[in-house]
Amino acid sequence: MADIQTATQAPTVTRREDYREPDWLVSEIDLDFELDPASTRVKATLRVARNGEHDRPLRLDGDGLAALSVSVDGAAADWSMDGSDLVIPLAGAAHSIETEVAIAPERNTQLQGLYASGGMLCTQCEAEGFRRITFFPDRPDVLTRYKVRMTADKARFPVLLANGDPVGQGDLGDGRHWAEWHDPFPKPSYLFALVAGDLVANRGTFTTMGGREVQLGIWVRAPDLAKTDHALAALKLSMAWDEKVYGREYDLDVFNIVAVDDFNFGAMENKGLNVFNSRYILADPDTATDFDYDAIAAVVAHEYFHNWSGNRVTCRDWFQLSLKEGFTVFRDQSFSGDQGSKAVKRIEDVRALRASQFPEDAGPLAHPVRPDAYIEISNFYTATIYNKGAEVIRMMATILGPEKFRAATDLYFDRFDGTAATCEDFVRCMEEAGGVDLTQFRRWYSQAGTPRVTANLKHDAGAQRATLTLKQKVPPTPGQSDKAPMVLPLKLRLFGEAGAVTDEQLVLLSEPVAELQFEGVAARPVLSINRGFSSPIIVETDRTAADLAFLSAHDDDPFARYEAMQQLMLDTLVKAVNGGAADHGPVIEAVRNTLTDAALDRSFIAEAVLLPSDSFIGDQMAVVDPEAIFTAREALRHALGKSLEAEWRAAYAAVRANRFEYSPAGKGARRIKNVALGYLAASGAADAADMAFAQFEDADNMTDRQGALGTLVNGNSEKRSAAIQGFYQRYADNALVLDKWFQTQALSTREDTAESVEALAGHRDFTLANPNRARSLVGAFSVNQRAFHHPSGRGYRFLADQLIALDKLNPQTAAKLVPPLGRWKRFDAERAAKMRAELERIVATPGLSKDMFEQATKSLD
Repeated sequence: MADIQTATQAPTVTRREDYREPDWLVSEIDLDFELDPASTRVKATLRVARNGEHDRPLRLDGDGLAALSVSVDGAAADWSMDGSDLVIPLAGAAHSIETEVAIAPERNTQLQGLYASGGMLCTQCEAEGFRRITFFPDRPDVLTRYKVRMTADKARFPVLLANGDPVGQGDLGDGRHWAEWHDPFPKPSYLFALVAGDLVANRGTFTTMGGREVQLGIWVRAPDLAKTDHALAALKLSMAWDEKVYGREYDLDVFNIVAVDDFNFGAMENKGLNVFNSRYILADPDTATDFDYDAIAAVVAHEYFHNWSGNRVTCRDWFQLSLKEGFTVFRDQSFSGDQGSKAVKRIEDVRALRASQFPEDAGPLAHPVRPDAYIEISNFYTATIYNKGAEVIRMMATILGPEKFRAATDLYFDRFDGTAATCEDFVRCMEEAGGVDLTQFRRWYSQAGTPRVTANLKHDAGAQRATLTLKQKVPPTPGQSDKAPMVLPLKLRLFGEAGAVTDEQLVLLSEPVAELQFEGVAARPVLSINRGFSSPIIVETDRTAADLAFLSAHDDDPFARYEAMQQLMLDTLVKAVNGGAADHGPVIEAVRNTLTDAALDRSFIAEAVLLPSDSFIGDQMAVVDPEAIFTAREALRHALGKSLEAEWRAAYAAVRANRFEYSPAGKGARRIKNVALGYLAASGAADAADMAFAQFEDADNMTDRQGALGTLVNGNSEKRSAAIQGFYQRYADNALVLDKWFQTQALSTREDTAESVEALAGHRDFTLANPNRARSLVGAFSVNQRAFHHPSGRGYRFLADQLIALDKLNPQTAAKLVPPLGRWKRFDAERAAKMRAELERIVATPGLSKDMFEQATKSLD
């Protein structure tokens, strides 16, 4: 069992305004590991120097460590423990500190620090995991050069990896061996990494623009080697792209990636040794969907891009987390867009933002992109930091334009290379290189909440003038009741029946109200606004259903065209939920026009014709009614399926024989195939279940097989049980695919899903000890709006039970699953009371971790 720090009555709050430079700096550290899962010995030698004029002692962070020995400059030292920290009074300006500790990796269920996973030893040190390995000033602004020596049983751990480049290895003659690695680049402790295991590598090389050959390795267990080609190819593409787009060259002789089954995050950018959740490395057509392939490429790129935006330039303190994460998400999104359809990638990114970050901004856990305070830093690895942070960078790139933005990033990398920087440092570089004043724009870093913009377009036929009135408002969020106006870059254009009436223009809305006039507009125009989703906002307009249908067919901006279709669907659904007459006609005709437009690629069509999710529909309502939303959405799905049955059958037949190829065209064919199958099932077609089961049986790829399984799982066909059992039997020995099996059932739209999920929690293959498995069932179920919000409250009880149990094993993973309960204010009084009661039960649990305490108590506010 892990040594988990629990919350107290008055947990310590860390505040950004209290930042103080470190009292002591560590220029170098030598680490000597005697690796053993049960008991690993860690000897550390730190070369420390006093930072400034003060007489404060050296304080080294620790978590669950017991000092076996401590010495200063080779002699016995005067030291003490202050809680978990090691405190050493020092008189001089510089010293050598030696410590030794023993840790137990196999008992570390938190998966932070050094832990065991699938027969290997590995590390995760972000944000504060290094202090679970050895005593150290575990903060990002202490940059240190690392030398690492490892000794281990050679048969059990034949491969020994660490940061930097290898400098030596050998046998010890007693069945043990050793390896040494040196990292010449100063780095913060959160970037430390070590891996020991019985691994094999898919190797490759990359020649940098400077002519250096870099040795690449994707390290996995031997049976998984054949599933690593895609990740290796993505790594090479990422390295070339970063050179071309940002001028950033890799700086070490080797770059290694290791796949680990038990991992709290998606991956970690440790310098020269990235550690990855296996789901973001392993792929072949039979076990990975197109989404998995895309995600692997994106995450490989993201972690590689961190080599500069996070490693070479790191963040001064954890309040600056978006400095590296928001910027790097923007970079990986741009990379992914360049590998396929930019429009589809933008749609996917905005859908993800609306599904996770918009609700976060509207709930009790809302916080700025640069937070002001936290109890547990792991709770701030959020959609706001990552996804909204990326949108903030995108807005600056839009304001500056491509050339000036590149000049600004060059300035940033050059100026702060080898240092720990701040968000303010980044913005200043944007200002200097871009020649712009971003004083007001900085509010994006300090104000939480999603801005809302109303846009009303009036036309004066006599004067041939159109007048656009824009109003912005940022809603109150916890701790921020009054908001100042933001700077909102809005791309807009006017259209008429004959086409575009105006050129696209970029408007910077910086006041509460602004008015724009367009001259020479003879006929009433239609407004296309926030094109490309140029600002992460909610836009409300006075456009009619006919206007939206027109734009969905004629707008020249692909995202705006998609957005018009989505808004048309959303308006129709919200009206139906609120008791209005459901007029499905405009949506049906708009979908027909899109579905049969030969000029559009299939991936875009598939995205455009999907209905908004239940959760997104609920976000538009003052009080969410899950059952009414489900009923309205299913009615529209049925109408679309029934009215366009011939078109869906034609779309399906056109790609039915498609065999697997990972390419934009291949992905588009599979995407439209599964969307068409879903609509045919929704239509009530008598043969839909047979079509789905035939696809399930005949599929040569996971995208088609899981797509068919999802269709069957949502229905009542006798083929349903056969598909569920068949899928399980085929993939019972593949943990990543079993995650899909659990997830697909947890997301079922059937009325009995809550009961089914409770049963699955008792399945022999379900465990809370593995984060992927916990997220696949518990996490997926909690975002299934209809099932989770079952009127009985059983969904709330189930989630609370699972979180309390998971908190005892892995507080970080547990805390990230709390937010669905925190949305209780959005629901009717009966549901709200039940959700609150479960949050109160969690808070009252003895021994609750700081992670869970912070999330649950904030969610009660």
